Amino acid sequence: MGLGFFCCYAIRVTTSVTLEAMTNAASANPNFEEFHWEESVKHIILSSFFWGYTITQIPASILTQRWTAQGLFSVTLVISGLLTIATPMAAHYGGWQMVIACRVMCGLVQGAVLPCLHTLLSRWSPPEERGRLSTFVYSGGWIGNVICLLSTGFLAASSIGWPSCFYVWGSLGVLSGICFYLLGQDSPSEHPRISLDEKEYIETSLGITEINEKPSTPWKSILGSLPVWALLMAQCGQSWGFWMLLTEIPSYMSSIMRFDIKKNGMMTALPYLSAWLISFPISHISDLCIRKKIVTTKMSRKICNTIGHWVPAAALVGLGYVGQDQPELAVGILIIAVSCNIAAFCGHNINHMDLSPNFAGPLMGFTNTIASACGILAPLIAGVIIKDSTNILQWRSVFFLSAAIYTVGNLIFILFGTSEVQKWNDPIESKKDSVVRKVSTAPVTIATIQEKEDERIP
Repeated sequence: MGLGFFCCYAIRVTTSVTLEAMTNAASANPNFEEFHWEESVKHIILSSFFWGYTITQIPASILTQRWTAQGLFSVTLVISGLLTIATPMAAHYGGWQMVIACRVMCGLVQGAVLPCLHTLLSRWSPPEERGRLSTFVYSGGWIGNVICLLSTGFLAASSIGWPSCFYVWGSLGVLSGICFYLLGQDSPSEHPRISLDEKEYIETSLGITEINEKPSTPWKSILGSLPVWALLMAQCGQSWGFWMLLTEIPSYMSSIMRFDIKKNGMMTALPYLSAWLISFPISHISDLCIRKKIVTTKMSRKICNTIGHWVPAAALVGLGYVGQDQPELAVGILIIAVSCNIAAFCGHNINHMDLSPNFAGPLMGFTNTIASACGILAPLIAGVIIKDSTNILQWRSVFFLSAAIYTVGNLIFILFGTSEVQKWNDPIESKKDSVVRKVSTAPVTIATIQEKEDERIP
């Protein structure tokens, strides 16, 4: 799962760095085709992935309940890899319109990624190890960012040019999809090579909330749940801040800090490398504190999310005041912002599994559908605000807006979030309880009717 998520993020991110080489050949290898696209078009390309990504979240989450999350994730990797490989040809023959089409289709396919992973993790991760296992899998995306950002600049400047960036990462996506299809399984009970002890340990730890039947997703209860909406607000803040940084920072480094494409890739990757390294101690400390009962699960989730959102918010405010002659300070602040943001993976990001282990996939599909809209808006609004990419005041406005969104989203999560399993997690038991209550009250109702009838008889 971690390798697959690694490839998914590399496929998403490669366009952010490669776009600079595609539109400014002198910054990489001038022997390859250059496209003269306006700044607004580049921002549209950066956001186009999310147009498709938003649409398929809920349908994919329903499919994970009815089909197989493992199979769907494998297909997702293969198709998105093939679309990435086709991007250079699309740019050559169809211009920016066809590049956008490829990115939209890639987003449509990758809309299944998080619902699949959340469904699989809810079946494979014991509650007391949920922070570590989830962080290990999802940190694959961060190290994917690192390696993609580092390598893309060098590939674009090499003799094989910017098209190789799409070929390399697209091919890895296809290979990882095939590997996961051959080696992965939907649950411990279906895995042919897992030891009996490990299988029993996982299934026993999940036995309190796990159900064997496949009931319909209780959408009405989900939509009426205050903790779900609190989780949604936190996820919207995360999506905005994360994708604003990931899509816009390469441009900030190039335009404000004057880094060339090789150094740009390295400096942009450094914060994500730091975040990946720090993710492991954070997740271990979070799980340890819960296991030792130092803090409750609810408190742990809120502390981690506060570190993950409010520290980056403060860092972004500071970044807005960094001058063009202070590139080292800018990189240092970005390292703090992105490294601390990884703590949110032990906060709201695994809260879906806390609230409903049985419907973690559909719940992620619902929240990520709306949160992904923030991923669409982040580069688009940045493009509206930043008319001149060399104007630090315009960048400051973008950073301040992102800090405000981080702050508000986490505040709502602190006030209304919880880690308690919701009643609608087990709709079958809820129906049984309802039937029992009706049966238990029936004799009283009949007796009452009989008494009234007796009173009427003279």
